[in-house]
Amino acid sequence: MKKIHTALCLAAALIAACGSPEKKAVSISGTIQGLGNDTLYLYGTDRLYNRLDTLYVKEDKLSGEIQIDTLTTAWLQFRNGTELPVYMDKANEIKINGTADRLEALDIRGNAANETLTRFRLSLDKAAPLSDKALEDSATAFIRNNLTSPACLYVLDKYFVRRPSPDLQAIKDLIEGMTGELKERLYIENLLSKIETAEKAQKGKIATYFQLPDAEGKNIKRTDFKDKYLLLYFWASWDEQCKESNRMLRQIYKEKKNREHFDILGISLDTDKRRWKEAIANDTLEWEQVCDFKGWNSDIIDQFAVCTLPTNILLNPAGKIEERDLTQKQLEEKLKEIAKEKTKKKK
Repeated sequence: MKKIHTALCLAAALIAACGSPEKKAVSISGTIQGLGNDTLYLYGTDRLYNRLDTLYVKEDKLSGEIQIDTLTTAWLQFRNGTELPVYMDKANEIKINGTADRLEALDIRGNAANETLTRFRLSLDKAAPLSDKALEDSATAFIRNNLTSPACLYVLDKYFVRRPSPDLQAIKDLIEGMTGELKERLYIENLLSKIETAEKAQKGKIATYFQLPDAEGKNIKRTDFKDKYLLLYFWASWDEQCKESNRMLRQIYKEKKNREHFDILGISLDTDKRRWKEAIANDTLEWEQVCDFKGWNSDIIDQFAVCTLPTNILLNPAGKIEERDLTQKQLEEKLKEIAKEKTKKKK
């Protein structure tokens, strides 16, 4: 499963509405068939994911209360990692129903935002598998038809922001159509700031300066790879898809002819040095590796607009971004082009 960052990849930040500071209880109840006895968690959607409350499930039935004083967005988190947004306002009676084998299709009600988003989610769940373009079109229509609802921020985040290579202009166009109240929300402010940074990390832009420590603590810089194309490869030991990507890059890297004009810099999002070094050894990763053990909070993540793992960014010898998110075939073709270009220059 891809681990998704919140930068361009922040989930919607707390959405506040003006009103009385008096707190009133929101009741949450429902039945999730097949869940049995379990514990669920509600998290606030700020960057630290502070826990708001705990919900207990007994014999498939859940119930609980939470004190809030304003319209709030939270994540309902299950043990298997599934997370769904729940919108809550003072004195709401939130109802959550469904089955444990299809948590993504839970019916969440209790106010307009929950019900609007539930209809959208269930319509996609019932449809035949849709292409990325069809999903994007459906999400665009939803946002344009719900420009005053906080639910459109979730849809914007899921279907536009959380993509390997987000269409930044499309995101800005959708934000432009939203009401002033939503535009003033912290999520949108953060997102626009991240877009401004991300636009500097697109194809054709000069890569910004960075340095990161290797396993011995020596700082490695882009300029250490003079006269070579450099693939910045963002990965982590805990990400399953990175294992397959490691295998692909290992095949490419072992070709000696590739290394004449090309190198790889592995940039890990690990926070545990031991696990990082074990993964390097177990996957036989022979190229240079760096890590500052800050995970998704590393400055280089925002610097290069990395939203998902694995991500790769190809820099030319002048430090300009040539490509982003190359597949194995695309990278192999690019290396052939580079070799041909270098051969011509030698003649």
